[in-house]
Amino acid sequence: MKQFGIKYLFVFFLFAVFLTSPAFAQIAPKYFTVNGKIKNGVKGEKVTLMQTMANGSAVKVDSAQLAADGTFMIKAKEKDGGSFYTLNLADRQKVVLLVEGGETMNLVADGFTKTSAGASGKAVITGSKNMEYYAKIDELMQEFAAKVTVWNEEYAAAEEKKNTKKVQEIQSSFAAADQARMGVIRKMLPEMGTSLIALFTANNFLSPDTDLATLKNLASEFEKVKPTPTLAQGFIGQIKRMTGVAVGELAPDFTLNNPEGKPIALSSLRGKFVLIDFWASWCGPCRMENPNVVRMYDKFKDKGFSIYGVSLDKEEGPWKAAIKKDNLTWVHGSDLKYWNSAVAQTYGVTAIPATYLLDKEGKIIAKNLRGAALEAKLAELLGTAQ
Repeated sequence: MKQFGIKYLFVFFLFAVFLTSPAFAQIAPKYFTVNGKIKNGVKGEKVTLMQTMANGSAVKVDSAQLAADGTFMIKAKEKDGGSFYTLNLADRQKVVLLVEGGETMNLVADGFTKTSAGASGKAVITGSKNMEYYAKIDELMQEFAAKVTVWNEEYAAAEEKKNTKKVQEIQSSFAAADQARMGVIRKMLPEMGTSLIALFTANNFLSPDTDLATLKNLASEFEKVKPTPTLAQGFIGQIKRMTGVAVGELAPDFTLNNPEGKPIALSSLRGKFVLIDFWASWCGPCRMENPNVVRMYDKFKDKGFSIYGVSLDKEEGPWKAAIKKDNLTWVHGSDLKYWNSAVAQTYGVTAIPATYLLDKEGKIIAKNLRGAALEAKLAELLGTAQ
């Protein structure tokens, strides 16, 4: 059975892990305050403020106890110009906070995640534009999630009855609702300006494949903000890297030393279709894919096809051993800097294996093709090897 899904929230830090520039001005810390009231809260219950870090871990910032009337107050310092926090309300409800510093937020929360009847607990936050927009997006997503639940049930029933007409209707309804949802989100984004919620929205809902111009514009606007928030710095750097590696763009040239220590430039392979293959000896999926790559290289190498393998290894020995063991007879290069590889960062590589297919002039014509998809593309470009 097909399951319709939703792309939803809390992928905060895709861009934050790419902070590389020390040139940004230092950010002055700013205090923020949360005044809260928990309905049916019990005196002495604990409220804990946790900050979500770039690696996904959570660090305790402060805590407070509920007064007899269920109220509390927490004051903390935001050091990076914008971070994500979570308020744990007596282990009965968790509330996400988008904080830039300087805000006084007022929270009224039910104090539970769900009732026995299944109703969700609510939390209303005022005093923050970031949270106002977050609430709008959250409501939009909750409405969409409710529809998806119904569609999945209807789809299962229609599939069991082999009702192809109904299946197609459900698929069309899902696609239309998804498009409408994204239309609302894209329309909201310019209103958000250079805010933390703008970064959140861009990160969670926009794709470089369809929204690169919007992402570039947002990064450009954040560059004008001084001092630039830490998360925005990472966003700017990542978008700059993406800009140079879009399909249709000329692939950035690079030179790396091969296993024998000889520098090899990507541009030296011009005149052939080239697959830039990001991999590493320690990458299990890469090693599993290598036999397919070897087969395709042998099939098309005499028809104008070449490969430049860029390794994210840290040590020369395992890199050379993997090349020999897997019989990878094409061009190889590495700076042996692991995820700090300058070439990987230039191409915006965040996971391996990753591939870029270039035409004879060095322009990117496809990304992340593997297996049958890569073979079909090469056959289209070069014909079937005899």
